[in-house]
Amino acid sequence: MKKILFLLLVIANSISGQNADSLFVSANELYRNGAFEEAIKKYKEIETLDSVSSELFLNLGNAHYKLNKVGPTIFYYEKALKLDPLNTDVKNNLIFAQRLALDNIKEVPKTIFQKFNKNYLQKLSFDEWAIVVVLFSFLTAILFLLFYFGYAPTKKRIYFSTSLFSFILLLFVVFITYNQYNQAKNKKEAIVFAEKTAIRNAPTLNSEEVFILHEGAKVIVLDAIDNWKKIKLADGKQGWIISEEIKEF
Repeated sequence: MKKILFLLLVIANSISGQNADSLFVSANELYRNGAFEEAIKKYKEIETLDSVSSELFLNLGNAHYKLNKVGPTIFYYEKALKLDPLNTDVKNNLIFAQRLALDNIKEVPKTIFQKFNKNYLQKLSFDEWAIVVVLFSFLTAILFLLFYFGYAPTKKRIYFSTSLFSFILLLFVVFITYNQYNQAKNKKEAIVFAEKTAIRNAPTLNSEEVFILHEGAKVIVLDAIDNWKKIKLADGKQGWIISEEIKEF
């Protein structure tokens, strides 16, 4: 019985993969022919099959860009970058898309560590850092075994020193991986989809308006109450926005 269930699962996954591939080809053909709305529908069908990829979100962003839909364009480019932070096509397209957004939000000056984290450590996702951890674990183990079973004093000293250095690097990489995981898990980002919206100082419609945001603005979600979400901008400004006017990625 278990073998039958396993076989059915394999067949189902295979069919799903074939459907996703055929939908992707069909959607790309619609995109090339200028049928952007229809292409978006096909791409979103693939998304419902849980067959997501950086390329899928890139194409969704491109299709929305062709329709001058700023919010969805930036939203899908950001989703693509989350899956593949090194995708240069997405990065370049995102720069063009951000120029369409009306809000010019300047970031608060970063510390040296924050700059190092953004420019270097965040180039890899926490999944990719986890692979680096595994590699360093194997390297440390091999070097230690070479030290333990070695006979020549000179070689033993070399193996001991390199295994110790590798172990220190392993601890450092584990720390980075844990830090990247926590950031990915706890940092909730979103894109404003409303054409224009008022950000208020409290989660009520009769509260004071503190500033205005437009479609395509990127925000960090800090809290949620009923149908309101507390947001923070890159320049440090905070306020409350109606939940339906943003979309988290």
